[in-house]
Amino acid sequence: MEPGRAGCLLLLLLLPALAAAAPGEFDPYRVLGVGRSSSQADIKKAYKRLAREWHPDKNKDPGAEDKFIQISKAYEILSNEEKRANFDRYGDAGESQGFSQQQHRQFHRFHDGFYFDESFFHFPFNSERRDTSDEKYLLHFSHYINEIVPDSFKKPYLIKITSDWCFSCIHIEPVWKEVAQELEALGAGIGVVHAGYERRLAHHLGAHSTPTLLGLINGKITFFHNAVVRENLRQFVENLLPGNLVEKITDKNYIRFLSHWRKDNKPHVLLFDHMPVVPLLYKLTAFAYRDYLSFGYVYVGLRGTEELSSQYNINVYTPTMMIFKEHIDRPADVVQAREMKKQLIDDFLSQNKFLMVARLTSQRLFQELCPVKKSHRQRKHCVVLLTEEGEKFAEAYEAFLTFAVANTRDTLRFVHIYSDRQPEFADALLMDEEKYRGRSAVVILERRNNAGKIAYKVLEEAWQGSKEDNFILLDLLDQLRTDPGLLSSETVVADLNDELAPMFLIRWFYSTVDYISDWWDSLFHSNWREMMPLLSLLFSALFILFGTVIVQAFSDSSDTRDAPPSGKEETAAKTEKNDASFSKESNSRIPKKSFVEVTELTDINYTSNLVRLRPGHMNVVLILSNSTKTPLLQKFALEVYMFTGSSSLHFSFLSLDKHREWLEYLLEFAQDAAPIPNQYDKHFLERDYTGYVLALNGHKKYFCLFKPHRSGDEGGTLGSCEDYDALQHPEARGKSSCSPGSRSIKNKLHKLSFWMERLLEGSLQRFYIPSWPALD
Repeated sequence: MEPGRAGCLLLLLLLPALAAAAPGEFDPYRVLGVGRSSSQADIKKAYKRLAREWHPDKNKDPGAEDKFIQISKAYEILSNEEKRANFDRYGDAGESQGFSQQQHRQFHRFHDGFYFDESFFHFPFNSERRDTSDEKYLLHFSHYINEIVPDSFKKPYLIKITSDWCFSCIHIEPVWKEVAQELEALGAGIGVVHAGYERRLAHHLGAHSTPTLLGLINGKITFFHNAVVRENLRQFVENLLPGNLVEKITDKNYIRFLSHWRKDNKPHVLLFDHMPVVPLLYKLTAFAYRDYLSFGYVYVGLRGTEELSSQYNINVYTPTMMIFKEHIDRPADVVQAREMKKQLIDDFLSQNKFLMVARLTSQRLFQELCPVKKSHRQRKHCVVLLTEEGEKFAEAYEAFLTFAVANTRDTLRFVHIYSDRQPEFADALLMDEEKYRGRSAVVILERRNNAGKIAYKVLEEAWQGSKEDNFILLDLLDQLRTDPGLLSSETVVADLNDELAPMFLIRWFYSTVDYISDWWDSLFHSNWREMMPLLSLLFSALFILFGTVIVQAFSDSSDTRDAPPSGKEETAAKTEKNDASFSKESNSRIPKKSFVEVTELTDINYTSNLVRLRPGHMNVVLILSNSTKTPLLQKFALEVYMFTGSSSLHFSFLSLDKHREWLEYLLEFAQDAAPIPNQYDKHFLERDYTGYVLALNGHKKYFCLFKPHRSGDEGGTLGSCEDYDALQHPEARGKSSCSPGSRSIKNKLHKLSFWMERLLEGSLQRFYIPSWPALD
């Protein structure tokens, strides 16, 4: 027998043995305690019950963590129809599952032409040749979506897509190891995606071949197209970073740079080093702390920095980092080291993220500076100076700053706020008392919860910065150490306005630039196969355009051959044209439709209206019950009417009586915004979700949440029913009426239109989910 034929027969004999050895012992049905014919709803209920029981934070059993991992893995398999079908067919829930499927397909191809690919040898040889250095960087789809993408707003990621039997991957491996270790030490993120095991993630990233290298920053993907050498990879990661992170500082501009602390409301950092270019470590640090600090770089070997180095007594042979706060003549903190390490810099900057008396310019800053009390030992108090802008109040602010510097301690945080920029916050604390009008005031407060409840005490007299004011405030702070009940007043304050947020036009301009750059990059680096849909769309648009022009040209030529109209007809035509132009001009700012098209979201249209919704489109879904359907739909139509002109928005409603479980599954991913009670609570089934509104992005798998307005009839529109009827049927104006019960229900959707504006601006919080659940 020939040697080649003998080898083939040997492989044929080995295949049944490999197939018999493939199945694993892990049975997801047994782990969740469900049968093979169980529905997705039964599987979901079993998972939620077991996850609550075996969660390591609640169950102190030594094996709870392993049990919880098994439960999660079993649910991941059974909740995915494709993985569940594979397990039912081949009985394998592990990574060798792909081998079982591919083995059956390749077995027949083996007979036809002895065809082999990497999946034929997927088991067991691949585990021996996979590089162990990549193990700690391996990414999975859920890990990428829930952790890596949010973390990319703090640091850039360099990601490699690889696979088994990829000889080019072996070729670039030495360079990849060196660069990965170097960049990780500097603060960049590293990721590895194995296309054989994570095909969904590889497809999501747009990797059509291996090896593929790409960068991720601010949730945006950029592909690497150059030769894989160390210098190119370093430069690629550096180019991902914004260009204005670090400003070059000399003797001419250092005073201007340090004086911007009042405008930026941030401390300013200066790094003195003898390198002619800004080190990559410093750029990565500036990107990570860009929301808190402003960064400048001084090249001490450059002519024109002598005055600056002398001013702050800099050692030109040792890298020096300084932080400046309210006083630019002296640094607030200094660190020197022959070799600046990431850990040293992080420790130094994390202790100096805020000014001595930072200005509250947003709700996020307020929550960080004045955290909610979690226990008696973690009690934090904020001393707030309420003042207005202008030189008239500069003396009061300087006195408050001096007091803060002299009395800083761990349990106290000194801040100030411009009452004319945050009038709601100031009115809630000062109650619009006349004695504080046009003057400064000091308030000691403690946040009680995230809903805006605070306990506070206002100094009885306006703050002028005198010695007497200092003694009074110091005495109150000393009493507060032993008597927390000193803060006897309580109130609820609204969220602060974001004073430093960019204007809508600026955000729109940046989004347009990013879109054009992405399109330009894909145009030059995508293959023709990927460009065919775009080219087809382009030629279709040109065909329609020129076809319309040709038809219009023939139509005009035929009209000119007709007899000219008479005088009356010409006058009537002009009048009609003028009326039409006036009507067109007057209606240019109203929606295209005179009604609001709201459809019910059911299991029939669920796939088309959500799961397969086109990219860029969103479905705004109102949650209602049978008893609240009519009033809520009327109010919903009024609130969203002005947004119906957008073709990317769809409006639907969901019956809470039919699909409560689907809604609660989604809300589990938004626990902070809408906490879900324990299902064993006797009030679990009585939880009222009517009036909730979900903006669902089917393509990107996230949603935004609107919670109902809970302040009674305050701010409600008394004539909402009449307005809606007038909108639908002008002839029925004045015939409809609203009952007090329906009016209170409608008030749940109060301020929904403002939420819709934030939705279109893209400023709402997004809650990502792994996949859309079935709508049973």
